[in-house]
Amino acid sequence: MSAAGVAAWPLADLALARRLERTEALANAAFVEARAALQPEAGAAWIDVAGTYAMFDGPGAPTTQTFGLGLFEPVRAAEMETIESFFRDRGAEVMHEVSPVAPPEVLALLLERGYRPFELSSVLFRPLGSADARASGDAAIRARRVEPGEESVYVDTTAEGWSETRELADFIRGYAAITARARGTHCFIAELDGRPVGAGAMAIHGGVALLAGASTIPAWRGRGGQRALLEARLRFAVEQGADLAVMAAAPGGGSQRNAERRGFRIAYTRIKWRG
Repeated sequence: MSAAGVAAWPLADLALARRLERTEALANAAFVEARAALQPEAGAAWIDVAGTYAMFDGPGAPTTQTFGLGLFEPVRAAEMETIESFFRDRGAEVMHEVSPVAPPEVLALLLERGYRPFELSSVLFRPLGSADARASGDAAIRARRVEPGEESVYVDTTAEGWSETRELADFIRGYAAITARARGTHCFIAELDGRPVGAGAMAIHGGVALLAGASTIPAWRGRGGQRALLEARLRFAVEQGADLAVMAAAPGGGSQRNAERRGFRIAYTRIKWRG
């Protein structure tokens, strides 16, 4: 790789971690706010404690956790008490997804308070540039941003992408319905001859585009739908002035491999802790 190519990549340091983690935190805060507006009976809420965002979206929900623990301000016993009370008062387990860039004191505090690690996730990123603003080739499957009033198309397509398991598809449908109405989130569908075959979402905050929720209807997998969704989202991100893209994936899994094939690098591996 040329020196110019290397210079285009930001260092995987505290500054980068703060940008990536805050983007995910803001996207999830917008999701929680949308849930609270659409389903007030759910009691969804979030708070900021010393720069750590604590989200409650219901007991056991994947968004019920903290983001950015210790990355922005010191977190000590008093702050942890506030965070833990926020979750426990709502009947939820306390979960923290922690970047390894956080100060060592954070891990010491977690261990002192009886937390245990139980899940890993790779955080992948890549710079965005003018090349991402151009459409590629004449692929049969094309992706586009969902227009206002088309939210149900995104929701239905997303749910059908997980249709092998009815219970999971029902959960994803509810999740997608909230995603489609979250502030700062943009939804996309992939189409073949005008028929939706895949869907994905993206949130943009502070010049960072967070890619999430991509799926393809089982009968149409392996036809380029995921590539079309990725390219369409990155193209839109560049148009909106974003200079970085980020996504999370299971370490060594198919999503991580696909991301690396498309130019993403691992910034770091996060550990999720349960209290």
